[in-house]
Amino acid sequence: MEVEAMQTFEVGDAVVPEEGGDIAGTGDAAVTGRVTAALTRLLPALERYHATADAPHFPAYVPGTVPSEPLALPDDGVGLDATLDELAVAVEHGCRISAPGFVGFITTGATTSGVAAATATALAGGQRYLVHAFNALERTGIRWLAELCGLPADTYGVLSSGGSTAQLLALGAARQAAFERLGVDVAADGLAGGVRGRIYVSDRGHRTIHRAAAVLGLGRDAVRGIPSLPGGQVDPDALEAALAQDRAAGLVPIAIVAVAGSTDTGSVDPIARLVEIARRHDTWLHVDGAYGLLANASPTQAPAFDGVRDADSWIVDPHKWLATGVGVGATFVRDADVLTRAFAEGEAAYLEGSFSTVPEDGASQFDLMAGAWADQSLELSAPPRGVLVWAVLREIGRAGLAARIDRHVGFARHLAARVAAEPRLELLCDAQLSIVCFRYAPPPGVDGDVLTARVLERLRRETPFVPSSTVVRGVYALRPCFINPRTTRREVDGLVDAVLRFGDEATSTPR
Repeated sequence: MEVEAMQTFEVGDAVVPEEGGDIAGTGDAAVTGRVTAALTRLLPALERYHATADAPHFPAYVPGTVPSEPLALPDDGVGLDATLDELAVAVEHGCRISAPGFVGFITTGATTSGVAAATATALAGGQRYLVHAFNALERTGIRWLAELCGLPADTYGVLSSGGSTAQLLALGAARQAAFERLGVDVAADGLAGGVRGRIYVSDRGHRTIHRAAAVLGLGRDAVRGIPSLPGGQVDPDALEAALAQDRAAGLVPIAIVAVAGSTDTGSVDPIARLVEIARRHDTWLHVDGAYGLLANASPTQAPAFDGVRDADSWIVDPHKWLATGVGVGATFVRDADVLTRAFAEGEAAYLEGSFSTVPEDGASQFDLMAGAWADQSLELSAPPRGVLVWAVLREIGRAGLAARIDRHVGFARHLAARVAAEPRLELLCDAQLSIVCFRYAPPPGVDGDVLTARVLERLRRETPFVPSSTVVRGVYALRPCFINPRTTRREVDGLVDAVLRFGDEATSTPR
């Protein structure tokens, strides 16, 4: 049901703690008030965390600053203030994926609106199923996200902890639909003995697809890797041949996966062509857009996603390009019922029996279940993660996200142009979306993979510029990916300059 309006209520005789205190007489060891004071105590550490963004290199890990091995469980707690002080130390030595020079894995820290939303949700968000303000924002966030990605208006969405779970949900729905076409309710009855299914994805497909196949009982070997073309996109002709071959062998096609932004090179499969193939073979078409699908929000990048509206399911991670903070993934399906049939946990008297079926004026927020997500995911208890999506998009809007995407794609193209113009560097694949793969060109007699590994190690230890790596056509490559809202052109050029310097030093030093 849609939440039409928020209800208000009078405090009446409820006991409300004074600011800075707790409800007297509870006898609990934990402080339940003093929220303002607690957050204020942490603020200096949080500000110092951001102040180190322009440091000349990432701080080295100092063993013992925060114990790496679990401490003994204390019999008596140290209290809130001492706990906050220890947490402040952890903040200052925390993960630096939000620093402007981190261009490695496709993840980044939250922008300020996401931090604020996460804090508010932790305190007041509760469960996403009940009728309250955060449930309404969850629904809005899901709807906005689908619209940004260019999905049909009636697309149904559910949020989870990230792309791994989102992938599992989408492929679980695909498995359910595939076996229902054979007259089997696989969620109820399980896989029939001797029946083998297939999932098709390019050899650039993410390994979460293989893990989902394993969890769904299909087996990792059920994922058939289809050769990719030189640009990284799947070869449609090879896909057609594989489908025909497997059908002749009696295998059940579960899904074709179109990769909308591969993790290693950023390539986008020809989605419209894959939709045609899927329809011809009566097969589910799933779009893995965990990284790249949000680029469809930019009119400049949208042509690469032609045909995406015609798929059966999609995933996208708001904690990537949208920068909500880690822990937010989305699954969208065309048919919500098949998702429910695949993942429904079944009714329980203690849950469904606690709610009314007919809303009445003046109903409590605890009278109704305001969402079916418990039966469409792996989670029963879950926070309203969509609030983070809502907050970021409420702040920057569609135009703000599109501008971010275009800026980051521009960074990738600028870096690729610099590499192409520099004889000492080697471009290993064209810039696709916001990813570039390159390396310092090894002189004769020098092992290029070893040289690249040395350069990458020095980048991590001595500079604020940290890409990750991958292998392109058998060659070990540096792989920056630009999704971080804090990254500027300065970091892009700084990375190239550092690679040149380290490569020069490595190839001129006698060994």
